[in-house]
Amino acid sequence: MATHTGGLTEARPAIRTSGLVRRFGDRDVLKNLDLTVPQGEFTALLGRSGSGKSTLLRAVARLDHTVEGSGELSVPDRVSLSFQDSRLLPWLRVLDNVVLGLRGPGARERGLTALAEVGLEGRDRSWPHELSGGEQQRAALARALVRDPELLLADEPFGALDALTRIRMHDLLRELYERHRPAVLLVTHDVDEAVELADRVLVLEDGLISVDLRIDLPSPRSRREPRFQEYRDTLLAALGVAQP
Repeated sequence: MATHTGGLTEARPAIRTSGLVRRFGDRDVLKNLDLTVPQGEFTALLGRSGSGKSTLLRAVARLDHTVEGSGELSVPDRVSLSFQDSRLLPWLRVLDNVVLGLRGPGARERGLTALAEVGLEGRDRSWPHELSGGEQQRAALARALVRDPELLLADEPFGALDALTRIRMHDLLRELYERHRPAVLLVTHDVDEAVELADRVLVLEDGLISVDLRIDLPSPRSRREPRFQEYRDTLLAALGVAQP
């Protein structure tokens, strides 16, 4: 959606919050938080446990209807979510999981195309338990992207994977992002993952954004690049992690 001002067309941000408050009991977890994520931007969100990362993600996903709070929040109509657990339904085959809830003609064909994009061509008739952990996360990505989201919310989607599988999934997510260009909000505890994948990294501290860092590195990114290490050190310091 776009707004029109004086003959100019201005794209509406994928996420915009103003004075966002979320409260649990007598504790404000988000404290008048202001945030704008433009369309097509890949943003990573870091923060220590209890900083409010999951609370913010649930608010943006419109999954916190019972939580007390206030402020303004604007998100697109087409929002997809990806979690650490792939959340595939075990009684449905892979393709049926991918297109679950998808309406309209050609839904299954779109699902097959999405599976091919994530490297699961020919696995549409498999059961979820027949897939490895990495393959299950690939199927979850296919399910998220088949809906052509304007905004993809990812809550530590690679946290349960082994190191080699995580590297492959990083490459896949970045490739799919470049191809489809949704806005992405990735919640992670992994500083290296944030710098490797995102174009912008936020640090949430005590319910507010304490760091807003633009990552100016070419793709593909190398962790041996000196500027990669500089960004990494800056973020670790913001998170209170002492460097040796």
